[in-house]
Amino acid sequence: MKRSAFTLIELLVVIAIIAILAAILFPVFAQAKLAAKKTTSLSNQKQISLGIIMYAADADDHYPRNDGCTLNDSMLPSYNNQPAGTNPTPWCNGSANPGAFAFRDNHYAWQKWIMPYVKSISLFTHPTIALIKGTSLTSGVPNNTDQGEIASGYALNIAITGALNTWPSPAAFGAYRESFVGGTQTGLASPAEAMLTTEQWFEVVTGAWETNYSGQSTPYWPAAFKEHWEAMYYKSGGTGDCGVQTGQVDPTKAPFNVVPLGYADGHVKTIPVGQFLANTPTFAEYTGASLNTAVCSYFAAFGSNSLTTPMISAGQGKYPMWGL
Repeated sequence: MKRSAFTLIELLVVIAIIAILAAILFPVFAQAKLAAKKTTSLSNQKQISLGIIMYAADADDHYPRNDGCTLNDSMLPSYNNQPAGTNPTPWCNGSANPGAFAFRDNHYAWQKWIMPYVKSISLFTHPTIALIKGTSLTSGVPNNTDQGEIASGYALNIAITGALNTWPSPAAFGAYRESFVGGTQTGLASPAEAMLTTEQWFEVVTGAWETNYSGQSTPYWPAAFKEHWEAMYYKSGGTGDCGVQTGQVDPTKAPFNVVPLGYADGHVKTIPVGQFLANTPTFAEYTGASLNTAVCSYFAAFGSNSLTTPMISAGQGKYPMWGL
């Protein structure tokens, strides 16, 4: 009886073909998986934006900007195990370790402002950014979890909403951070073009420009500095204004070379990094001054007692993505 079987050479050829196909297809599968996660992220951002709009609808058109201290209201449930009657202050003033700000209800935990409308903490956990580029205000801890907060992923444009620093009592420094558009939806000239939320790999707010830096009440203008955002999205190590490699987007900071935005009218879409930068004025155009390199790195607000009003004001239509 004649026996039929693969020869060693035939088996090796088949194995080689399978290996080649795997090498070709595995990156495709990885990209497809990442694309699916980006779709999930856009859906999250859509619900977050709608939650903010619903809050404003119930608050006489005003965006949320609360500050307070509430026991066991951390966005991370693992901190919410303190007995009733416990003084929450250590978890609001930063002295608790861990969970330094777990129960603080300010703009670093703005997700709490809209939880009654979105109902789900999981919406605020980004499906890719936390894994790719999780960062922390304290070194080495992913996404600020040691603070009891959820940082990285989705960021609120607090220049539009405004913010408070009034717990436990109004301070002399920045207690009332007033939005440049009055903190209302109707204050925006073009809600369909104004950025309310964005994806951000490094922090939970986009920051704001304070024009009365040391005062109790300070106007909040958007952090609309092109050089700053180049430093945030481009690869480092170049010779640009903020020491960036101009034009080379870091894929861990902007997957697919796009920035997903949630707009003040509730819709979401992605725009290329280059378009985001084109929609943003330079420091000189915005302020009328030469570049202050302090804006190159990220922090919540950049202030100057010498600047009273930016050169580009609200509603002019020059940079509607920023409400300017």
